[in-house]
Amino acid sequence: MPLKIMPKKKHLSAGRVPLILFLCQMIGALDVPLDPKLLDDLVQPPTITQQSPKDYIVDPRENIVIQCEAKGKPPPSFSWTRNGTHFDIDKDPLVTMKPGSGTLIINIITEGKAETYEGVYQCTARNERGAAVSNNIVVRPSRSPLWTKERLEPITLRNGQSLVLPCRPPIGLPPAIIFWMDNSFQRLPQSERVSQGLNGDLYFSNVLPEDTREDYICYARFNHTQTIQQKQPISLKVISVDELNDTLAANLSDTEFYGAKPSKERPPTFLTPEGNESLKEELRGNVLSLECIAEGLPTPIIYWIKEDGTLPVNRTFYRNFKKTLQITQVTEADSGNYQCIAKNPLGAVHHTIAVTVKAAPYWIAAPQNLVLSPGENGTLICRANGNPKPRIAWLTNGVPIEIAPEDPSRKIDGDTIIFSNVQERLSAVYQCNASNEYGYLLANAFVNVLAEPPRILTSANILYQVIANRPAFLDCAFFGSPLPTIEWFKGTKGSALHEDIYVLHDNGTLEIPVAQKDSTGTYTCVARNKLGMAKNEVHLEIKDPTRIIKQPEHAVVQRGSKVSFECKVKHDHTLIPTIVWLKDHGELPNEERFSVDKDHLVVTDVSDDDGGTYTCAANTTLDRVSASAVLRVVAPTPTPAPIYDVPNPPFDLELTNQLDKSVQLTWTPGDDNNSPITKFIIEYEDAMHEAGVWHHQAEVSGTQTTAQLKLSPYVNYSFRVMAENNIGRSVPSEASEQYLTKAAEPDQNPTAVEGLGTEPDNLVITWKPLNGFESNGPGLQYKVSWRQKDGDDEWTSVVVANVSKYIVSGTPTFVPYLIKVQALNDVGFAPEPAVVMGHSGEDLPMVAPGNVRVNVVNSTLAEVHWDPVPLKSVRGHLQGYRIYYWKVQSSSKRNRRHIEKKILTFQGSKTHGMLPGLQPYSHYFLNVRVVNGKGEGPASSDRGFHTPEGVPSAPSSLKIVNPTLDSLTLEWDPPSHPNGVLTEYTLKYQPINSTHELGPLVDLKIPANKTRWTLKNLNFSTRYKFYFYAQTSVGSGSQITEEAITTVDEAMASRQVDIATQGWFIGLMCAVALLILILLIVCFVRRNKGGKYPVKEKEDAHADPEIQPMKEDDGTFGEYSDAEDHKPLKKGSRTPSDRTVKKEDSDDSLVDYGEGVNGQFNEDGSFIGQYSVPSGSEHSESPETTELCSEETVVPTAVDTGYCGREEKVPHQKDKAGKPGN
Repeated sequence: MPLKIMPKKKHLSAGRVPLILFLCQMIGALDVPLDPKLLDDLVQPPTITQQSPKDYIVDPRENIVIQCEAKGKPPPSFSWTRNGTHFDIDKDPLVTMKPGSGTLIINIITEGKAETYEGVYQCTARNERGAAVSNNIVVRPSRSPLWTKERLEPITLRNGQSLVLPCRPPIGLPPAIIFWMDNSFQRLPQSERVSQGLNGDLYFSNVLPEDTREDYICYARFNHTQTIQQKQPISLKVISVDELNDTLAANLSDTEFYGAKPSKERPPTFLTPEGNESLKEELRGNVLSLECIAEGLPTPIIYWIKEDGTLPVNRTFYRNFKKTLQITQVTEADSGNYQCIAKNPLGAVHHTIAVTVKAAPYWIAAPQNLVLSPGENGTLICRANGNPKPRIAWLTNGVPIEIAPEDPSRKIDGDTIIFSNVQERLSAVYQCNASNEYGYLLANAFVNVLAEPPRILTSANILYQVIANRPAFLDCAFFGSPLPTIEWFKGTKGSALHEDIYVLHDNGTLEIPVAQKDSTGTYTCVARNKLGMAKNEVHLEIKDPTRIIKQPEHAVVQRGSKVSFECKVKHDHTLIPTIVWLKDHGELPNEERFSVDKDHLVVTDVSDDDGGTYTCAANTTLDRVSASAVLRVVAPTPTPAPIYDVPNPPFDLELTNQLDKSVQLTWTPGDDNNSPITKFIIEYEDAMHEAGVWHHQAEVSGTQTTAQLKLSPYVNYSFRVMAENNIGRSVPSEASEQYLTKAAEPDQNPTAVEGLGTEPDNLVITWKPLNGFESNGPGLQYKVSWRQKDGDDEWTSVVVANVSKYIVSGTPTFVPYLIKVQALNDVGFAPEPAVVMGHSGEDLPMVAPGNVRVNVVNSTLAEVHWDPVPLKSVRGHLQGYRIYYWKVQSSSKRNRRHIEKKILTFQGSKTHGMLPGLQPYSHYFLNVRVVNGKGEGPASSDRGFHTPEGVPSAPSSLKIVNPTLDSLTLEWDPPSHPNGVLTEYTLKYQPINSTHELGPLVDLKIPANKTRWTLKNLNFSTRYKFYFYAQTSVGSGSQITEEAITTVDEAMASRQVDIATQGWFIGLMCAVALLILILLIVCFVRRNKGGKYPVKEKEDAHADPEIQPMKEDDGTFGEYSDAEDHKPLKKGSRTPSDRTVKKEDSDDSLVDYGEGVNGQFNEDGSFIGQYSVPSGSEHSESPETTELCSEETVVPTAVDTGYCGREEKVPHQKDKAGKPGN
């Protein structure tokens, strides 16, 4: 996020804030910032900031503008020379100079000719501190001459012969771009057999009958004037030998054709170049193009080799079906002999091209501006190279230094000027001219002698606010001469801040990589040089980050219900957050159903459209957090709908009021089938363009039976109507009669117009064509127009058939174009189309990133910096930079092995990146390449770096061998990744007693060259735990643990007796087993013979305390035995035949035990009413039901009572006094 500026405050976001650079890092390149605070009283010699190119070709139809812009203090004045002499612009009424500038404007539109002003121009910008000069600007008007008139005879060849169709374009300025097309402006197809040479001629290795045509036309396009010249068409007829002999006598003489013998298969021969050898000279940095075109039958294939080396990788490209070899960015190393080989099944032919690479001057070190204070020393260095070696010439203020006034403070030593003890009056602008026969370089560099104490340009008392754990940047822009040194202090009495915690940037900025709460405070920036000191205070506040402590949760709700999302935010108390709710990353619908409270979003009457993602976003001036939840809306439980049906289709369709662009349609509705018709849907068919396909035309309400329909031109309409009610839509009606509308010009243009090159020298213009319905008439075509965006060229236009693509060939690589595509038909043109921008094709980048630097951050992390490549050299859309890095070997002797290359890509124009996951104590190499849409550019030179030592990994293994009574021997393998030089091993161990408690820890250091160690004087029969790790000079590595036991004393072992072998223990175990067996047998016998059931205990648990016991002697029912066979009861317990007990039969009423249900007894008289289900329970049966449990729930017991299996806890029996018994 960018830097946000508030009154007296600066808020820094999470990202790195772009640093404000003032070009005051080095004395050798110090420039005076054009800051309003400095301009009032600082002077600066002139500097040329903009000028026209050295070779300046102008359009003779427009005014000539020769640019010359410069800066300086005071503002410079300008003068010009033409062809080496002063150019007095006041004497030429057609020449004016732009106010406040040196740019010349020559008005040749109204009068005058461009040829009059051809020449070599040079601009001088001058003020009291010196004079800067421009390059020599050679001004020439462009030329696009016509082809000379010539009579071209038709060419007749027999099948298989070779042919060269000459182009010989007129010589223009700049040279024309050549291409071959037919009369329809369609490119002629090319292949390995037919191709265009670099000189523009069209070469046929052998001709075929399909090559017959009358419109072989060579075109020359002059881009500067956007004109295309056309050669007369060439007619070619290819016939077989039989046809040729049949017509020879009647039509041709012996001299008018190439021979009547059959063309047999033949080995290759070269059409171009001629002979076995040729020479080629190219300049460094250009594209070397070598061409070999051969004839033969069958068609030869071309191969390329370099005799004394290999072709350079990433710079070698094959064009024109491998007939052209191109090497980009050629250097002197590309000189040598190149051989092309043409081969077919009948033989091969070779041609050797001797390539020599020369070089116009190029900079090794261009002179840089120099700002010195009086009495200081300095140097200007001008170093250039070339082939041949360039000559260096110095000028001062535009005058050769040999004839300039003497200056005792300067001394010239070839390509260097040495200044010593400079004085303020000696400020000047120096020019370095490096030249050879292929060109020159001219550079201006001023020496500005200033005496200025330090000044701090950053405003005072700025308040920076930063979120905790994010970087903070405190600015301190400065200027001074000599260059001041910068120091930072925290607080009033703090010491200078150093780079162990902080990062001090060359432009004065202080960076705190991870700001913490204790970073809050006042920071002072101090700038010093020998002329004085300046300081400035800024303030830093660290804020707590904003967090969402309660996030909204996903929800699934029914349609028509209500849903609520909660979002609680915690933030710094000094910041005021703004909470915004979003739906699907957009604003909430503006409806009353959506309400936002403090922490909640509530949606009522939820509909299907409300489903989606809801996001709670909390924003402060410093940070932003968000959380999302998904709402899914489902349908409620459906209710059955009445059974109705869709309407019957309409009928009796009729067309009336038939006009060019409208018609009236009427119809009769069908039956609505008990559901009113809500609307009618009208569809149309275009029988001319899309027969059988129906399209939506209009909709009207269910009460209408007439519709006025708008029509399009040149369409053969038929209409049909469908009715719709709440149930659905009817089947379509019968189609109406057809109605054909008149043609008109198109009313719209193609859409999706794009311009994108597929090759470096073309522009492919595509669009979505109009369909037949949209054409509005016959003869649909498209007018395709294009011109370069950055220029004043006129539009180039062609009219093409009803297609969707047009290819513009011969374009410059990756140039923006303005494009428009207009539709037309036999009636006329569509409205003026919109202009879109496209680009011609990309090519691989030409330049490798330079100045690659590596900063090793720690043992596993490195930071890589590089200089960006010039955007012009990218030749495409810059996608980023790609770092290839690989480990050559480990610095440790134990681990030397090759590792595959790794790749990291950094998007966009970044010029630095981090390499994580490096191996400590290793040697790496890397290179950097620029990437565009076409691919990668050349790699930078490999840069090596070392990673420092790190802590080692754990030892590979640890084993305890040869245990004795009082010793253990440890064996281990060194760490698999020592990550440095091992200094020693550390062994810690402690005993473990029988309760797993750890004893005292013993620490032992072991030399690094050991892999075995014996511990003595240990306790016998004792378990020990060992902790073992290795160390380097950096620190300790991961530990490995192991446990082992010393052996047992044999004398003591003999005294320990296993209890399981003792006779008394075995006898005891046998007696216990016998007892358990007897008890099991007794229980089994009692169960089969019947048992006793103590009913009294259960009765007392439910009885009313006032009811007296049935037996007054002991207060119990007693125990009853059933002598009959035990049988399971059916449908309840056994009862008397009347299944009831009358209340008056006993003094004690037993009905109360059943809580409203008559008490029941077993056949033995046992009362089981207590087990009946209480009538008040939710499972109680009706009063008529007397069953206590079903068959399935009867559980037989030792006493045949037949009670249900719901057993209850039996209370203690009471003694005679009613007290609980034991």
